[in-house]
Amino acid sequence: MTTRDRQPIGRDYQLMVTALAEMTRRRDAELGIAEDAYQESAAQAAGELARAEGDAISADRWAGAAAAQVLDVDREAARLWEQLRRAPGMRVRALGEVPEPVSIEALPRTALESGPDSGSTLPAPRQSARTLLARAAERIDVTVRPPLRRSLPRWSLPLLPLLGALVAGMCGLVAAGLVTFGGTGIPGGAVLRGLGWLAFVVAPSAGVPVAAALAHRKLRSRLDIGGIGLTLIGGMLAATVLSVTFASSR
Repeated sequence: MTTRDRQPIGRDYQLMVTALAEMTRRRDAELGIAEDAYQESAAQAAGELARAEGDAISADRWAGAAAAQVLDVDREAARLWEQLRRAPGMRVRALGEVPEPVSIEALPRTALESGPDSGSTLPAPRQSARTLLARAAERIDVTVRPPLRRSLPRWSLPLLPLLGALVAGMCGLVAAGLVTFGGTGIPGGAVLRGLGWLAFVVAPSAGVPVAAALAHRKLRSRLDIGGIGLTLIGGMLAATVLSVTFASSR
């Protein structure tokens, strides 16, 4: 075999080596891409797993807090119900035992509380169970144990005779007007005169309910026996003056 016959074989061998090197390079490139994709997928899966574990932990904490709140609400509701049963005038048999909570299947979807990280919003803000129970407890306390009110402050005592006289004077003027108007001979005049004399009788004590209402609402106090007496004194003096004046004018 001559040198000329060996040249095609050497050229074919060189081409095969070049093709093999090219295939090896492509294989390495594809393996690198596959390795990068695997690493990226593994990292993404690990991130998703960690996020899922965090969500599970948050859900467990939220469920525990919700369960504790339910127990507190049930305990407070039972206490208020028992306190309401001891209220004066409340019939225990008619009230019965503590009602069972409404089943969650019977509630509409909008009435259910949203869970943690929930994107759904309620159509309108609702008051919490603790707020409603606190309001109910305040009303029951007022019914069962009326708050003790302090006596009137001393600076208000001299004003009670003046208030009684003012209210009695107004009532006396109305009574005088009714008596005078009823004596003009109009139809129903006797009724008007009767109402006028009745107003004369009520005039001395007309300031007592007014003084009690003002003491309750404005001063957060109670009108005791002394305050009632001072108010009656002023009303009686004013009614006496008005009666004498009205009698002398007739």
